[in-house]
Amino acid sequence: MCLDTTHPGWFFTSLKFKAVPVDVLFTVAPTRRTVLASGGPALGSLTAVSGCLGADDDADVSCPPSVPTDASLRIGFVGDVMLGRSVDERWRDDPDGATAVWGSMRNRLQSLDGLVANLECCLSDRGEPRPGRTFHFRATPRWAVAALDRAGVSCAGLANNHLFDFGPAALTDTPAHLADGGIASVGAGVDRETTFEPAFVEIDGLSVAVVAVTDQSPSYAADGDSPGTAYTPLDPNHPLTRRRVGGALAAARDADPDLLVVTAHWGPNWVTEPGETQQAFARWLVDNGADVVHGHSAHVIQGIEVYRGRPIMYDTGNFVDDYAVKDGYRNDRSFLFELRIEDGRLAAIELTPVENAYTQVRRADQAVAKWLRETLRERSRPFGTAIERDGLGLRIPLSCPE
Repeated sequence: MCLDTTHPGWFFTSLKFKAVPVDVLFTVAPTRRTVLASGGPALGSLTAVSGCLGADDDADVSCPPSVPTDASLRIGFVGDVMLGRSVDERWRDDPDGATAVWGSMRNRLQSLDGLVANLECCLSDRGEPRPGRTFHFRATPRWAVAALDRAGVSCAGLANNHLFDFGPAALTDTPAHLADGGIASVGAGVDRETTFEPAFVEIDGLSVAVVAVTDQSPSYAADGDSPGTAYTPLDPNHPLTRRRVGGALAAARDADPDLLVVTAHWGPNWVTEPGETQQAFARWLVDNGADVVHGHSAHVIQGIEVYRGRPIMYDTGNFVDDYAVKDGYRNDRSFLFELRIEDGRLAAIELTPVENAYTQVRRADQAVAKWLRETLRERSRPFGTAIERDGLGLRIPLSCPE
């Protein structure tokens, strides 16, 4: 489900949900978030909320965080999904390519109740490579949208440094193709206001708001009236951060979702630890209402922090691509990160080890899984994160500070 811009005030989905008015969607049953007494701005009107700076008073950050469902749900998060170049060449003409790209992870992905991914390429048949760039990522829409659909992607984050690789037409084609396939997207659009608008998806009756932001490739930033990405400095002390990201969070909260996710393409490549500013920004996001922080960009996994009972996944690494493996970094190894919702609360993050076998993802074998478990434990140690063994993977309880 995502915002239907052709019918203001409505949401749509072409999968298992139907179009409903916004006021019906968010008033059918009470949620854990309080609707602002002032009435707030219309959904997506970020100029009206930018002055709030995402005030803490409007955000419910109680611990443990609760969600209004008795169902046991699993919502997945993955890092970079790059379906261009050799991935595109290998699978686009294969009748089974849209399924085969997910390898031995297909059934696990399809068993999830929802999935959020960073789409690290544009989806278009148009455009020319942007001058001055070393890498250009573009996938054929016909097979790529089908692949994302078969993986069960609920929402694709587009705020990153490759959506504009083939120019404005290819960028704006991407959310359009995704919408045609019934997949919500967030973080890129026809102008700055559009790029910072939250997306909304419904996952097994749970309303989920997603905000996407990036501090990568300022030349790809959307302007007041030109296409681009949701670029801004990601520093809680920076006025642009507080105005743009704070405004997006306020717009999301005003819709009173049951869960608020921020997906952030941030920080330098090939860094195994988040910087101090990233950490401060991530905690600021939670303080301002985010229930999940989903980071990516470094191409390697970074540690996980549990802050106020909410997961901060600083970098979820690469999930599927055709990248060379950089010595000493193992950028071909990562996890499927699953948020477990049980008994009306955020219960845990469960991690399934995966390996990118050049254009295809697969479950990690025992040796790779062992390396991933040890690496994630080591990189999470500075945050004091409690981590449990769970088969070949790991489980992180989302507990509150004592």
